[in-house]
Amino acid sequence: MGTPLREVTFVVVDLETTGGPPGAHAVTEIGAVKVRGGAVEAEFATLVNPGAAIPAQITVMTGITNAMVVSAPPVGEALLSFLQWAQLGREATVLVAHNARFDVGHLRGAASALGLDWQEPTVLDTLTMARKAWSRADVPNHRLGTLASFVGSPTSPTHRALDDARATVHVLHAALEALAPLGVCHLEDLATLGDPVPARRRAKSRMADGLPATTGVYQFLSPAGQVLYVGSAVNLRRRVRSYFTAAEKRSTVARMLDTAVGVRVIETPTEIEARVRELRLIAELDPPVNRRSRSPDRRPWLRLVPAPEPHLASTTVLPSEEAPRAVGPFPSRSALQEAQRAAESVLRLRAWDGRGMRELRRGEQLGGPEQALRALSGEVDLVAAPLLERIGELSAAERYEEAGLWTRRLRSLLAATVRAERARPLLGCPHLIAARRREAGGWELVAVRWGMLAGSALTPPGADPRPAVEALRSTAQVVQRPARVGGGASVEETLLLAGWALDEGARLVEVDGGEQVLEGLSWPVGAAARHERVLATGAGFPERD
Repeated sequence: MGTPLREVTFVVVDLETTGGPPGAHAVTEIGAVKVRGGAVEAEFATLVNPGAAIPAQITVMTGITNAMVVSAPPVGEALLSFLQWAQLGREATVLVAHNARFDVGHLRGAASALGLDWQEPTVLDTLTMARKAWSRADVPNHRLGTLASFVGSPTSPTHRALDDARATVHVLHAALEALAPLGVCHLEDLATLGDPVPARRRAKSRMADGLPATTGVYQFLSPAGQVLYVGSAVNLRRRVRSYFTAAEKRSTVARMLDTAVGVRVIETPTEIEARVRELRLIAELDPPVNRRSRSPDRRPWLRLVPAPEPHLASTTVLPSEEAPRAVGPFPSRSALQEAQRAAESVLRLRAWDGRGMRELRRGEQLGGPEQALRALSGEVDLVAAPLLERIGELSAAERYEEAGLWTRRLRSLLAATVRAERARPLLGCPHLIAARRREAGGWELVAVRWGMLAGSALTPPGADPRPAVEALRSTAQVVQRPARVGGGASVEETLLLAGWALDEGARLVEVDGGEQVLEGLSWPVGAAARHERVLATGAGFPERD
């Protein structure tokens, strides 16, 4: 969830300067107060010899004269002493100032000019906080003197560094108290104080307070208990809190947050299981704000119909045994039609309009169904190579519009072929257990059956994973081969699992199904994914929310 503010060390600083730009000869005084848990822990104050004359108007304002700083330490010595005292590099330490751009800018500029090590700290500006906490109806302006009087600070700003730092401490504490109902309760919340988030929405961040900091699925709920939105996260508490900051840019989600009254979570042992549950819940509940991953069973495939005349056709009901000889799923019917035109133009199959066959143009020849089956089941270069040659010829002839048209059609075919090539190995596999090593040690195990997640497990660091593999094998969900693709798990789930179990970094622990399944777990030599240049600007399935 983050670090509670009571555990944060605030180093509240104020500088007096000569009025010149940041650098090695500007600072005349440093004052700072270190506070934690609402109590003062230490103070720091020193005059500084800037190595340059202090203008008369600055002396009038601050009371600091040239005579006062003659025997003071030079800027480099004073700044080094302050940095050692402040220990800004420590975890959960925040540098605070009123109009922090001025004070922190001078500290950074002097450190840079003098070659001192400056570790960029977390910075909090009480001016920004005050503008969030109190409107002009509360205070006439947000100057330090006005705010100190408003919050009842016993120390009034005097344009001397330590006094101004002490007054800033009281403004800081009062502002934090005022902002607490808006969800500003942790160190991580301070980074979003300047975000343009309505106060009512920010206050709802308390929905996350009781959530676990574990992996799982979250659901935002309406007052009537309807699920408005489903997502997954590695850290449920942190992810839900992030919705109430300016990091959330989606207008539809912002409106949902204004309506939501609660969050329901389901914890999962692994991230991959959380993402699969997210897909399943979106398909089951059809939440109004989840625009993606909906209706996966209605995505079309391109297949060869062998009789009465061989032709390509679309289907949303693909028998499982036909999966090795079909391409898809496509994100839309229009995308399928583009791919179909690309394939038909090379394979010389008669175009099928659902009623009859068009007549061949003079000189055309029909390609056999065998060539079409090869193109659909792994040899996409039978179509891609002639089309690339055609696109090159059109470009050379400066017929760029036609070249772009055929490029778009080829891209649609290749993108769907990539998805088919990734899904096929798992769609035809009755049982597979894959493993990935965890950064913290131990293994993450996943069981996949007929393209569906059947179970997952974690092993502790240093432990023998074999007992966990045996337990996962025996407790994983029993899955019968579905009659059609998508009849058990959605293809989107299968593709997600393929990326986890078959890509680099994963190890196959067990695979059932014989040599045919093992052969299918490798990508074809001429896999469509190798046409990266064509695919690069294409649009495939939408990315996960």
